[in-house]
Amino acid sequence: MKDFKAIIDAYKQVDFSQRKAALATVVKVRGSSYRSPGARMLITDDGRWVGSISGGCLEGDALRKARTVMADKNPMTVTYDTREESNQNLGIGLGCNGVIDVLIEPLDEHNQKNAINQFSSLVNTKEPVVLATIFSGLNSVGEKFLLSNSGDVTSSFSNIELNKLVQSDLLKLIESKRSEAKTYVIGDEQFEVFIELIQPTLSLIIFGGGFDARPVSELAKSLGWNVSVTDECVAHIAPIFFPTADKLSLCQREFIDRDFEITPFTACVLMSHNYEYDRDVLRKLLGAHTPYIGILGPRKRFDKMQQEFSVAGITLSEFDLQRIHSPIGLDIGAEAPDEIALSIISEIQSKFSNRSGGFLKYHSGPIHQRDAKSDQVFKQVYMEGEGLHRKSSR
Repeated sequence: MKDFKAIIDAYKQVDFSQRKAALATVVKVRGSSYRSPGARMLITDDGRWVGSISGGCLEGDALRKARTVMADKNPMTVTYDTREESNQNLGIGLGCNGVIDVLIEPLDEHNQKNAINQFSSLVNTKEPVVLATIFSGLNSVGEKFLLSNSGDVTSSFSNIELNKLVQSDLLKLIESKRSEAKTYVIGDEQFEVFIELIQPTLSLIIFGGGFDARPVSELAKSLGWNVSVTDECVAHIAPIFFPTADKLSLCQREFIDRDFEITPFTACVLMSHNYEYDRDVLRKLLGAHTPYIGILGPRKRFDKMQQEFSVAGITLSEFDLQRIHSPIGLDIGAEAPDEIALSIISEIQSKFSNRSGGFLKYHSGPIHQRDAKSDQVFKQVYMEGEGLHRKSSR
């Protein structure tokens, strides 16, 4: 969603009385690529672009192709073969070992159905939406089918039969969360369609405005997340301490559920260094829809909370134990506040991406997308004294 926002903001700055623009989207990958399907880049005819479709190796050629698209106002799909022996037409030896299809669409500011105008309505969405884009098919390249999480269709293809087939797959995508390119054959026509899940922007609520909360807020904002910081002490939430936060709130613990919208796309981090405050906030969050609750401090701190909850007749469910992370963060050897912030943000990213946070060097499959089976075990390497020990973790 961060890329969406940057592209939309850049699009709004284009002076279409002087400039033309196009949108490039990675729609299909076979083998390896630097960016996964769904990566986008806004291109203007003065040679500028925002976003990326690769690590910098395809952008130049995409710019040249985009100028053709802008001139004739017809979308096109370009195939890049980045295997070392096959990409001499690009003038460089990429060696990425992949074949990448990129859809390039002209952007007409007066067309309310152009890609950017459609994406603008998705930036502030509170629930996932699924989008299908035709990138190969007679007279229909660039057409889009947009389906909300509740099943409402807000945009569709001109081919009614294709609409029916794609809608069924989009509904499945809401569950599988796996974007992919699919081929459909209707009579004598064949269509290739990129179907993707677009998730809402991740929100982070930090409970406690101490000095170690500041790098957490800054790092989260650098990723494009919505960040809120709240405390019961007004001195802790001065704007000078959290200059990039979206919301600073002086909120008493009993009003958390009233003052904050906590959705399945909200992460909550408790780091006030006040045991009773964190305990009471956790009690409030047990009834919220957040899938991630991180508590700063040693494990015995959370153990004490559980004991007090038990005395009060509150039993944590298996779901609660899975979403509560105490101690918080990934094990990266963090000590200083900036390092701890990196550990916390990495764990939240891992949680919402459904990844285990292990070393990629020990995974044999694709980096960007993996099936559930391949995510089960990740190897970790630990150095203990002079010996090298490996263990598996889930």
